[in-house]
Amino acid sequence: MTMPRFHLAFPVTDLEAARAFYTEVLGARVARSADRWIDFDFWGHQLSAHLVDTIADSATNPVDGEHVPARHFGVILPPEQWRGLASRVASSGATFLIEPQVRFEGKVGEQSTFFMRDPSGNALEFKAFASDSQVFASDS
Repeated sequence: MTMPRFHLAFPVTDLEAARAFYTEVLGARVARSADRWIDFDFWGHQLSAHLVDTIADSATNPVDGEHVPARHFGVILPPEQWRGLASRVASSGATFLIEPQVRFEGKVGEQSTFFMRDPSGNALEFKAFASDSQVFASDS
């Protein structure tokens, strides 16, 4: 079965900074663009960066001892790809919002995760599970 692709549109305050970040730091590919938006191929999914004047969203939620941005998006990668991306981000000089770590260690849903912000302040989470069976697993 082919998995459906998701589409997510999000605001950015600097289109060229977004282009550089998503392509050079994260390795996404520009698929289409216009004067005020860019569609990125984000691991086979369509992300659309839309140019706006301001972005304001600072709400967080406590998750396993970290203050996780309530509004965020990202991708679940295989562990090897996740480690490679974490290394690539660290090498790029980009700043982690939440450093690479294992969350829920030894529990149902254990995952490797890190957070960062793009140049417009959008929060991104990248995670990996040792087994796909853990993605939606619950201990209740």
